[in-house]
Amino acid sequence: MDAILLAAGLGHRLGLNDGRPKALLEFGGQSLLARHLANLADLGIEHVTVCTGYRADLLEQAITVYRRPKTCCIVNPDYHQGSVKSLWAVRSALHGAKEVLLMDADVLYPAGILQRLAHSRHPNCLLLDRNYVPGDEPVKVCVQAGQIVEFSKRPDPTLTWDFMGESIGFFKFNAALGARLAALTEAYVADGRGDAPHEAAIRDLIVAGDHGIGFEDVSGAPWIEIDFPDDIRRATTEILPAIEHA
Repeated sequence: MDAILLAAGLGHRLGLNDGRPKALLEFGGQSLLARHLANLADLGIEHVTVCTGYRADLLEQAITVYRRPKTCCIVNPDYHQGSVKSLWAVRSALHGAKEVLLMDADVLYPAGILQRLAHSRHPNCLLLDRNYVPGDEPVKVCVQAGQIVEFSKRPDPTLTWDFMGESIGFFKFNAALGARLAALTEAYVADGRGDAPHEAAIRDLIVAGDHGIGFEDVSGAPWIEIDFPDDIRRATTEILPAIEHA
């Protein structure tokens, strides 16, 4: 199993003034990148592709100190556009792996939820949390009769579902679905839709109806996506202590 970390974003909503990409933010003396790589190494992941963009030089420099897993960087020069461009940049990694974990790099989380994903009985899988704050920011996962029927920040109101959760931003794909996702990103770029988020391409897989993407419900686990200044505060004062004392 391989892994892909999406770490190209500018992080302008954080208002950082020190030039660091979000993946190098530190919590408890460790960067998000370091925590990702340690968790992936513990899983036995042999190869990690990091999609860089904003301040790619800093990420590349940081990666040189890690001996395992074997890690390489692919630069998305269009990181100021939609994150689908990042998926497009790493399409060869999606095509080339028998099994791959796809992860947003700006998430602080306990190692256990990544283990749940990697060891899930579902060959294609995502993580969801039913405990979330409603609004337009979370990517919602809508489940009907045990099947994912919608994956969007603004779900189709004509659909029905039994429950809704927030996507954590971590996925597992087998070779076939990874190749389909890579092909979708190529279509997005070819059609001039490079400003779309990468979740849009994943949604296309889901609404096709034959995706076979299961889910692991990790509700109650301490995690947070770092998008806003208050997320840094919560990560430091609430999430990190909960992770350390789990």
